[in-house]
Amino acid sequence: MGKLTGKSLVVVGGTTGMGWASALAFVREGARIVAVGRDGESVADTAKALGDSGVAFAGDAAQPQTAAQAIQVCCEKFGGFHGLFHVAGGSGRKFGDGPLHEVTDEAIQATLDLNLKPVILSNRAAIRSWLEKNQGGVILNMGSVLADSPSPAFFSTHIYATAKAAIAGLSRSLAACYARHNIRVNVLAPGLIDTPMARRAATDPAIQQFIATKQPLDGGRMGRIEDIEAAAVFLMSDGARFVTGQVLAVDGGWGVSEGQIP
Repeated sequence: MGKLTGKSLVVVGGTTGMGWASALAFVREGARIVAVGRDGESVADTAKALGDSGVAFAGDAAQPQTAAQAIQVCCEKFGGFHGLFHVAGGSGRKFGDGPLHEVTDEAIQATLDLNLKPVILSNRAAIRSWLEKNQGGVILNMGSVLADSPSPAFFSTHIYATAKAAIAGLSRSLAACYARHNIRVNVLAPGLIDTPMARRAATDPAIQQFIATKQPLDGGRMGRIEDIEAAAVFLMSDGARFVTGQVLAVDGGWGVSEGQIP
């Protein structure tokens, strides 16, 4: 029996990158999944990969109805809703995120709309659902090691870091408020993980040299998606039934390592 057998879960941002890989890992552990993503092609691919164990549909996580719809689908298709993994978000560089003195008003709004607002909306939808049904549940939000361990030489995207720090604060506040309802809320905070979002870093020799000492575990490398999958499965499972309000860094040692800049 898998670690998530009997669980029906929603993954917002579950059709690409870490969300997609985690959704498939959840299925391997016995869960049934509703995955939400923005890109039509990736949604179709995810639906095919999930098979009878999941549903995938296109939706904008920044719209209030999207998470609520996913939860409704989860309840109708699989008979319940037990957990939310919110992964949707991304770099704000394309909007102009960077060092604060260079950031435009538009870049601030766009980066927060991509990385913070959707988390608030999905968490609200999940908690409302559980309170209405008088049942517990688990929320896992995607944070970042940059929220509390900055790297100014290579990763000065200050609005992104702000959003991820806010997610940690939101999650702890929710954990404190709703623990008496048996609702758990935790955060997964990756270091630099080898995903499409990290392509800039993956192809920059100077950043790779830096990562070799900043993330020194396992020979010094970028993280792999399977590193995230394993942590997500644990935090969504009953094995973590007594864990709430925590930020788990999956960062290869980033947060405790200085990193050598040439």
